[in-house]
Amino acid sequence: MSSVYDSIYNLIGIKFNFISLACALWLSFYFIMSFTILFSRYFTISSWIDNEVKTLENIMLGHYNLANSKSFLKTYSGDKAKLPIFKNIAMQRSTKGLTFFSIIASTSPFIGLFGTIVSILITFSEFSSLSHVGLNVLAPKISEALVVTAFGILVAIPAYTFHLIIKRKAYELSVVLDNSIQVLSHASAKEEF
Repeated sequence: MSSVYDSIYNLIGIKFNFISLACALWLSFYFIMSFTILFSRYFTISSWIDNEVKTLENIMLGHYNLANSKSFLKTYSGDKAKLPIFKNIAMQRSTKGLTFFSIIASTSPFIGLFGTIVSILITFSEFSSLSHVGLNVLAPKISEALVVTAFGILVAIPAYTFHLIIKRKAYELSVVLDNSIQVLSHASAKEEF
């Protein structure tokens, strides 16, 4: 176990205790997952929006048959009462990942703070048997402990930003679907008369 700590110390230059190392690894997992979810959701929703915009343009031109489109509404069978249900399902699918971003953004600073507090407690317990400890000995240990808190904040900021980006993309999709639903509802209302 000592060789693992030495390897990590040589890699990043900071010697973490076990709890701080576990917190740093947890935050590293969060950081990687944030970017993974962002890229997968962003490109998926962007492509979905492009397909729905093309479908909306065709609907606006009077092409109400959606069978050949890539639209989420292509299973629409003329029953306008089902259109809001299609939109709700689309919104549910497009907002996947938002909860995970919220969890990361809200818990990362606390994970970092926990690692810092444990490191400071361990540092104080190491020096408790000494009668006099100078700032030159204590300051480096405290600054190393604060790295985990900084890392927690560093992970939380992009996660919150990514949450807002995906939320905005889901909103854009919602607007396009709303417009398509309104045109389809209006077209089916005309056919009833």
